[in-house]
Amino acid sequence: MPATRALPTEEAVELIQLTRALAAKELAPRVADAEADGTFPRDVFRTLGRSGLLGLPFAEEDGGANQPYGVYLQVLEEVAAVWSSVAVGISVHALSCFPLARFGTEEQRRRWLPDMLGGELLGAYCLSEPHAGSDPAAMLTRAVREGGDYVLNGTKAWTTHGGYADFYTVMARTSDDRAHGISCFLVPADAPGLSADPPERKMGLTGSATATMRLEDVRVPVERRIGEEGQGLKIALASLDCGRLGISAVATGLAQGALDHAVRYARERETFGKPIIEHQGLAFVLADMGAAIESARATALSAARLKDLGLPFTREASIAKLVATDNAMKVTTDAVQVLGGYGYTRDFPVERYMREAKVMQIFEGTNQIQRMIISRALDRDEGGVLTVLGKE
Repeated sequence: MPATRALPTEEAVELIQLTRALAAKELAPRVADAEADGTFPRDVFRTLGRSGLLGLPFAEEDGGANQPYGVYLQVLEEVAAVWSSVAVGISVHALSCFPLARFGTEEQRRRWLPDMLGGELLGAYCLSEPHAGSDPAAMLTRAVREGGDYVLNGTKAWTTHGGYADFYTVMARTSDDRAHGISCFLVPADAPGLSADPPERKMGLTGSATATMRLEDVRVPVERRIGEEGQGLKIALASLDCGRLGISAVATGLAQGALDHAVRYARERETFGKPIIEHQGLAFVLADMGAAIESARATALSAARLKDLGLPFTREASIAKLVATDNAMKVTTDAVQVLGGYGYTRDFPVERYMREAKVMQIFEGTNQIQRMIISRALDRDEGGVLTVLGKE
């Protein structure tokens, strides 16, 4: 039961149709085995890249498709409804490319972005550290200038695609200034001294590799610094605004997939002589699930509209991430309940959806951090901007 979508152009409609076809043909047959075995599907990202789905929100001159963020989020949803690990990977890849696309020089963008957005190079984003997750300004990883290079030393935790990525967007400290002492670097995977620990043993998203990355005297040429020295925290926070929209879409798509399975089961399963979907108690549970998904989708697309208009959207991105991931946790838990004992077995995918939903309340900033961002914005009386749509 795919989501009903109102899309801005015929091209966007074709993108959704392409995504649904690829999800059915390339993703659905593989997801159960890959998640059970913890297999990272690197080839899938090449397929998606060559189909144009990894560069949707980026400029055409950089190798992207120049699509509105609202269209990109709906593509993410369609992927997540089938295979969340891959959808998370698309979002993280976009997060890894964003600093270069937004803050890189024209020469840097022309040199690296086409292969990144085309799927030949897969990215990872290195911000968190073992002691500095929700507080990135507390990071200890250092980058010391030595002639034409920076020498990086430190440890980065919770790196999606760690050990599999072709490049790592790394935030490292270049001075002791808390707010202005962090810089951004594009580190190739084959840089001497860069290594990955064994992947984390996670509750869910087992088809997505997550590892701690270690940097030991990693030399990075100055031309691989993105933005100005000391601009890294600003870059990181701007990147996270976009990443939180991505995760809100992934969570919404995951919840949609769980609802689809629950409705299908409720139509087929009979008790007391009729399908269980006709029993009011269960029908109302499904109705609440559907309402939660629609509200999450609308919240994310509203934030995306602000981004597409060039307006501030930090608060709205946090709201979207909070609403979508909390709703996904509730929806997937209810999906297990709808299936009863079967929902608790691995013979049906809803138990996997429930495990996958949990981490979405944690990464890209925990939902407690999102509440802090939202409350601080309210305290500053941010908002009240009036914009005429379609007017320059």
